[in-house]
Amino acid sequence: MKNKLFNISFIVLFFLFILNNVQAQTTYPKDSVVQLYGVIMTADSLRAIGGASVIVTDKGRGTISNDDGVFSIVVLKGDKITFSCIGFKDKTIEIPHTLKDNQYSVIQLMINDTAYLPATIIRSRPTREQFERDFVNTSIPDDAYEIARQNTDEAKRRILINSLPPDGREAVNYQMRQQANKYYYTGQLPPINILNPMAWAEFIKSWKRGDFKKKRN
Repeated sequence: MKNKLFNISFIVLFFLFILNNVQAQTTYPKDSVVQLYGVIMTADSLRAIGGASVIVTDKGRGTISNDDGVFSIVVLKGDKITFSCIGFKDKTIEIPHTLKDNQYSVIQLMINDTAYLPATIIRSRPTREQFERDFVNTSIPDDAYEIARQNTDEAKRRILINSLPPDGREAVNYQMRQQANKYYYTGQLPPINILNPMAWAEFIKSWKRGDFKKKRN
């Protein structure tokens, strides 16, 4: 009985697998896959456009052109491809259904897109007397003074430096300094800071600032 049930389950799974493959081949036939490649250039000067977007419409995928304007992407016959780049008008093409080969090349020319900004009025520069008068008579709220005082407070800045974690740039710079120091002393003994007067001077300054005091939570 167990062998019979096992055989029936195996047959059902086999037919489901065959049906799934047939459906996939029906949805995406092998001869419908096309390798689209080409170059994107300006229409007026024939210069390569780097970083231009090549998007397959309604498919949620695409690519960008390299510094020479060259791109390559796999598409299907009948797909609509949209080329876009800042400063240029979008352009959409369609891969022909009657394409015999599985490769399709294009030289896409992009037309400049002119953006009209609102008019800007340039006035003459005020005199030194006018600037000094307006600067002295400018009313600054008390809250702004308090915020500026807190931002320049040395104790608060020291607390922020010790409590905030380093960002990505600081972490990378620290790692690069560690690697450079390691490579600099490759094959020899590194110096001992206990005999370094500069290190002792920095230690004394840190001790006077209170960097080694226990922090209160």
